[in-house]
Amino acid sequence: MPEPVVSPAAPLRRSITLRQWQHEALQAFLHHRAANFLAVACPGAGKTTFALTAARHWLKGDRLPLVVVAPTRHLKAQWAQAAERFGFHLEPDWDASTGDIPSDMHGIVVTYAQCASAARTLFTLSRGGIVILDEVHHAGGDLTWGEGVAEAFAEANTRLLLSGTPFRSDDAPIPFVRYTLGDHGDAVSDYEYDYGEALVDGGVVRPVFFPRFDGHMEWVGADGSMKEASFSDDIASEDRGARLRTALDADGQWLPTVLVKADEKLRQIRKQQPDAGGLVIAMDQEHARACAALLERWTGEAPAIALSDDPKASDVIEAYARSDQSWVVAVRMISEGVDIPRLRVAVHATTTVTSLFFRQAVGRIARWTPGLTSQKAYFYVPDDPRLRHHAQNIALQRRHSIDKRIEKEAQRETALDDLNRAVQIEEQPSLFQALSSTALGGEETPPPADDGIDPHEDIVIAAEDLAGLPIDLPPPPKLPGRDVDAKAALGGLRAKHARKKDLRNWNADRVLELVRATGMEHPMVNAELNKRSGIGRVAEADETQLRRRLQAADDWLESLRGVR
Repeated sequence: MPEPVVSPAAPLRRSITLRQWQHEALQAFLHHRAANFLAVACPGAGKTTFALTAARHWLKGDRLPLVVVAPTRHLKAQWAQAAERFGFHLEPDWDASTGDIPSDMHGIVVTYAQCASAARTLFTLSRGGIVILDEVHHAGGDLTWGEGVAEAFAEANTRLLLSGTPFRSDDAPIPFVRYTLGDHGDAVSDYEYDYGEALVDGGVVRPVFFPRFDGHMEWVGADGSMKEASFSDDIASEDRGARLRTALDADGQWLPTVLVKADEKLRQIRKQQPDAGGLVIAMDQEHARACAALLERWTGEAPAIALSDDPKASDVIEAYARSDQSWVVAVRMISEGVDIPRLRVAVHATTTVTSLFFRQAVGRIARWTPGLTSQKAYFYVPDDPRLRHHAQNIALQRRHSIDKRIEKEAQRETALDDLNRAVQIEEQPSLFQALSSTALGGEETPPPADDGIDPHEDIVIAAEDLAGLPIDLPPPPKLPGRDVDAKAALGGLRAKHARKKDLRNWNADRVLELVRATGMEHPMVNAELNKRSGIGRVAEADETQLRRRLQAADDWLESLRGVR
């Protein structure tokens, strides 16, 4: 997510420049009388900046609970880092055993899974405060998650719900969401900002194009019979999944062909943007490794692989985001929410075909990067009818929006002269077997007129597209032992939660040294250190207490060395 543009001001006040939609959404939120506010804004539009600005205004410097709920562990850390830029110290490593919000933190970040397991604790912790529920449709993905969210935040004063795309519920309704048909149907948003509007505004999202590839697939059906079809063939709905899975089989020819085409496009883009990256969304972990092997065989460079069974997956994503490595392969970890603005190319190599998932995946390559005047992005997809439908809907929205921009630009006399003054703003049947697959069409043959590829479509950004609306920010709540000064108002040089994590790790290292040096058991060493430093539990200790405990451990070790 882009850094907010901060204006110098008095020590206890700051201002931030918001995009037009963020400003409108903020005003709608501040004037909203109900406890629940649902903001739907396309991926890349800046929901995080809007939400944290809203939290600053809602809190008005008061020390009230602030809780953020995110879909994944990686996104917890991402939210904590973003909050630092707004002067909020949020603890992403909180768990139910910790109990309350740490005394030196403004709030916590938890996952939807944690809401299910720690609902009672969160109920007490969040009472009277504000809760931000990111990608709130996840609360409907698991019945226990929804129940947990409903219980955990029943007594929160305000609940700010965020989603990157409109959603609906035909089964269990998502807590705190209003629906068109009572407890089901389409979710009713209080503010909505879609992909088309973002394209018209300019400088928010990229125009995304959808090269689609047909193919000829052969497989053994669930009943053991031989089957074959292309994506253009009308087949029984129960065979569509097998056809798509066959195309995506790493041992066939369809997938390698499409990966090569996608890499060629990425290489072309990297001539203008050297750090541009590509994303492959795979079916599962085994498939992800196979896709990575295909890419390495073609490119000579091993791609990054982010797998949910790897405890270091978040580190892999962060390292990739900071590097200029070409490709990253993932299953779901990067398909939603993860912020890697340099991604310009993606390959849909998964059998997940829902509209919600598709739009979220497209969002990974749609975020505009300041400083580049032309930023087309490309999402390579199988020409499966379901995916074709999703792609055509977005392409139609894109074309309509670019037409609007052309009309808008025609009314500007010196738009191109202003470019240099642009500013930064912020399970398969047992008998199923894939036999072969061959890619057909794509960019080598003239595409059908409705496949969303038009080389002449682009967005030209002028300075006035990027001009935002500055607003004042109330100071963040004061923490014990800290003055809200100029630096604290927008976060310190290093995130407090990261410093505390380091201190807990160093404390754990000292305990191991003391166990070896004294022959005492771990619990005994921990209890003695807690006694010497005057704390109850390490998990509940603030930064000052952790430093005091670390010093107590060092003093103990030094005294043991003196005895020797």
